[in-house]
Amino acid sequence: MSDAGCPKGVFIDQRRGGRCTPAHYQQALSRWQKRLIALCFIVVALDGMDIAIMGFITPTLKTAWGVSNHQLGMVISAALIGLALGAMVAGPLADRYGRRMMIILSVFFFVLWTLATALSQNVEQMMLFRFLTGPGLDAAMPNVGTLVAEYAPERRRAFIITVVFCGFTFGAASGGFAASWLLPRYDWHSVLLLGGILPFLIRGLPESVRFLISRGAPAARIHAIVDRMMPGVTQPDSAFHAPEASVATRGAIATVLSCSYLFVSTMLWGGYFMGLFLVYLIGSWLPSLVNTLGMSVTEAAIITAMYQAGGTLGSLFAGWLMDRFNANLALAAIYFCGGLFIVALGYSPAEVGIMSGIAFCSGFCFNGANTGMNALSASYYPTHARATGSSWMHGVGRVGAILSAFVGAETLSLGWTFSVIFLLLAIPAVITTLMLLLKNRYGFKPITNS
Repeated sequence: MSDAGCPKGVFIDQRRGGRCTPAHYQQALSRWQKRLIALCFIVVALDGMDIAIMGFITPTLKTAWGVSNHQLGMVISAALIGLALGAMVAGPLADRYGRRMMIILSVFFFVLWTLATALSQNVEQMMLFRFLTGPGLDAAMPNVGTLVAEYAPERRRAFIITVVFCGFTFGAASGGFAASWLLPRYDWHSVLLLGGILPFLIRGLPESVRFLISRGAPAARIHAIVDRMMPGVTQPDSAFHAPEASVATRGAIATVLSCSYLFVSTMLWGGYFMGLFLVYLIGSWLPSLVNTLGMSVTEAAIITAMYQAGGTLGSLFAGWLMDRFNANLALAAIYFCGGLFIVALGYSPAEVGIMSGIAFCSGFCFNGANTGMNALSASYYPTHARATGSSWMHGVGRVGAILSAFVGAETLSLGWTFSVIFLLLAIPAVITTLMLLLKNRYGFKPITNS
């Protein structure tokens, strides 16, 4: 059947009905799609809780073990090094073997090593276990974003992806509130045990239809998935194809590094590098920085939790704004506003209510815009390179997160004032803003029918 007149996307050739229906353009989400979104939200929430959890226990750990700020920085950075390695490897593997398998394996991996971290007897063991946790953590997030992007209606794609990635800040904030209750009553082991929750994904999580088509999977397998998503739209003898599969002449890595994609890839990598530098430095070291003002561990945990909670609403706002206006300009404006709020936090009085409010606004901007970056990358690359492009953005971004662990430890050791530290943190926010403006001005999206 001819494809003339059909919208771009995943096409369903109806041999019996004599029509083609693009699953990608359906107007309303089915129950099956909502269930998929909920499962992916849970994965990202576990990821967010696990990544942020070390920041909440560092003041208590420092007292219990008598470790230095530099040792704590090594523990935090150990997971981040694992994160970077996991991201660089997981994307190409997902583009080769499938998104579903990589998500399930990564969740199992980071849950296993988080539980092992809770049993650590010294800082060296904790450093090792956090390093092993890292690859699982960052293999999950970009592949979740890729899977959701390939099932979401295009006109609502950015918002739906950001809804899923709200799970990161939701999980991080939930961990903070739980830590503020657990730490005074138990010890740091109890907080780490929060990360040892394994969702039941094996039966509920599907493979990407776009990926299956690009890999020439049996039509019966694709029909079974599409029929659950949109009952009655396809028939058992329907044929499935994606127009972009015909132009996928290069491998995933070659596509991402090609002249057509390299400039925008560089801007995405640089922006995410700066964005994660900010988010991780603030999320991991804010409790310790607030503690230097003479505030209690509980107050520090609440302020940090409010910072993470702001990201949940900020992510929804960023996705909504990206679907309605120029996505690059929307994220640039949000990052810039975050820079203003972080300066305000540095000069605010040491009062838990005021600092919590400003921290909430800072998290709204930084965490929200970082979530938007996931939607930006997932929408840019073609199917055969989408997981690689998104994962590599994560991998380069994790280098900024690794750097933040050492910078946080160094600033505490140097004895810089609270206000000076947060004034300097506005610089990465401005750089990220400029990179997004350059991407908007000089970048373009190659024609991929995706």
